[in-house]
Amino acid sequence: MSHKDIPPEMKIMPQVGTSPDDRMPPIPPERMTEAQRAVAEEFKEKRGFEISGPFLTLIRSPEIFKAADHLGRYLRFDSPIPSKLKELAILITARRWTQQYEWYTHRQVAMHAGLAAEIADAIAEGRRPETLAEDEAAVYDFCTELHRNGTVCDRTYSRVVELFGEQGVIDLCAICGHYTTLAMVLNVARTPLPDGVEPPLKPFPG
Repeated sequence: MSHKDIPPEMKIMPQVGTSPDDRMPPIPPERMTEAQRAVAEEFKEKRGFEISGPFLTLIRSPEIFKAADHLGRYLRFDSPIPSKLKELAILITARRWTQQYEWYTHRQVAMHAGLAAEIADAIAEGRRPETLAEDEAAVYDFCTELHRNGTVCDRTYSRVVELFGEQGVIDLCAICGHYTTLAMVLNVARTPLPDGVEPPLKPFPG
């Protein structure tokens, strides 16, 4: 499926809000460097909308911006792992880092992709969902083990290989790693949620 064939609801990237705590607010076009303007224009041409979310921050490093855009488009739209399961992996990562914008964005996409709301709610609360299909359980266990332990056990590894092959293992690792990077960037920059949106995630007790 080409990027143009992806329905708009699967390409949500809400505009960020305004906050005095935002360390890296949007750069006005007239203040962008030539390299920044070039990657912003290329992004709009490929994605069909202006930069927002983590890309407002990543543009400070245009080469990282380009690499993140390329990897993100593959993981979101071209990886053979079903969209519902990719979004499950992203939500697990967003919850791991308590990244509000990432969670707010991808919970919406996950619902459009067919993930049950009670699964997302359980992850938000820091507990294992009570009802998971076989493929959902495999992805949940893989991602939670990877974030918690830095690796996965043989059983968890084998389940993912059986379902998605070795490419699926690499793609799931890349999803966890890519969205960890974006979560770190958003947390460090203190990128705000859209104006009027309350933080959807509660911090876990220390």
